Amino acid sequence: MENEYVKEITSKSEDFSQWYIDVILKAELADYSPVRGCMVIRPYGYEIWENIQHLLDKRFKETGHKNAYFPIFIPEALLKKEAEHVEGFAPEVAWVTHGGHEELAERIAVRPTSETIICSMYSKWIKSWRDLPVLINQWCNVVRWEKSTKPFLRTAEFLWQEGHTAHRTAEDAEAETLRMLEVYREFVETELALPVVKGIKSENEKFAGAARTYTIEALMSDGKALQAGTSHNLGQHFSKVFDIKFLDQDGQLKYVWTTSWGVSTRLIGAIIMAHGDDRGLRLPPRIAPIQVVIVPILGKKDQVVLNCARELFGQLKQDFRVELDDRNEYTPGWKFNEWEMRGVPVRLEIGPKDIEKEQVVLVRRDTGEKIFTPRNELHQRLKALLEDIQTNMYRQAKQFMDSNTREVDNFEDFKKIIEEKKGFIKSHWCGNESCEQYIKEQTGATLRCLPLDQKFEEGKCLICGKQTDKVAIFAKSY
Repeated sequence: MENEYVKEITSKSEDFSQWYIDVILKAELADYSPVRGCMVIRPYGYEIWENIQHLLDKRFKETGHKNAYFPIFIPEALLKKEAEHVEGFAPEVAWVTHGGHEELAERIAVRPTSETIICSMYSKWIKSWRDLPVLINQWCNVVRWEKSTKPFLRTAEFLWQEGHTAHRTAEDAEAETLRMLEVYREFVETELALPVVKGIKSENEKFAGAARTYTIEALMSDGKALQAGTSHNLGQHFSKVFDIKFLDQDGQLKYVWTTSWGVSTRLIGAIIMAHGDDRGLRLPPRIAPIQVVIVPILGKKDQVVLNCARELFGQLKQDFRVELDDRNEYTPGWKFNEWEMRGVPVRLEIGPKDIEKEQVVLVRRDTGEKIFTPRNELHQRLKALLEDIQTNMYRQAKQFMDSNTREVDNFEDFKKIIEEKKGFIKSHWCGNESCEQYIKEQTGATLRCLPLDQKFEEGKCLICGKQTDKVAIFAKSY
């Protein structure tokens, strides 16, 4: 029965895409909705998002940002003000054309992103250098009418946060853009146990309307890249379009410099794909809805064991996110598989023999290791164990990323590796869009970023052979 239960999840090596969907559905993270391309996030999946929200929001507030909320509806005239921006989003915009039975005089866009409506408000609020900087974030939903969808990774509607800031100088805006990129990197690596590469996007891959787009790129366990977060320096593009001016200290009227940055529920998809295995989810303890599940092993002394399990639950729930599985209609083995599939970091087993020995058995989800633990040391051991699991999951993911990052200096090797092994490929690139486009057309790989921490060493462009010190990371991606 236990093996049959696990077999309900397709093997990763057999069909990674189906495995991903199986895990989402079986672990009850989300389900398909009656609306095309939309998902229903179920409580277990939403708790992961709430934990992400809580940890990120704390960081935003520590860096001086405040939360606000702007309308989901954007008048067409506002969206069209910045031509490059609207062109970038045009294929994905959902439009409201009627209110009740009446046709609207002007179409209204359902928010694909909020630069235009927020900048229209900033033009009212910002008058003096004393009003700057404006550091605002909002948690909301957005709609992008995607043709091809997959839960958490790409859906018609998704949840995210979007920061929008305004600054007095170009230097301040650039510092903010890089500061928030680093906030994302530290958060994703520390809390989600996901190693990333920080870098700048090529002109071809940057956000529509941005002067520069910075990114953190993660590598999934199938060898494909995932853009885990972006931070955009918008320059003065939007401030000039929306007339966001301020009187500076020197008495001159000037345009502000703006930024925007965001991460979304696609981070949940990243957690699934980077950490999951053939038994289902493996959740980092810091964002797991349940960190410890207590499974009583019942026998002749059912009530004694249940009482002990309930006592442990009462003791642990003060400091850990803990669940007691005292359902009597399922065997312990079935429960083990159930909670492994849901990715709970630690399973705590307690049976009659454990009570006699005044111990519990702790089982790690990341390694399967069983640890016999004296009850009087449980609290301390459990805290240390969760930290070790968090560290180990990051270590495993980092080892995978490092071993699947390859340096290539000729295109034939590039094509072979991207087809057979995938992963990140580091190659010299001249900066020419035609060479970037040729790689994409020939291999399906895109330029993910130019790493910020790379050493600048001369080499020849992979395609045209021109001397360059630019090194780019390419990969197939989601």
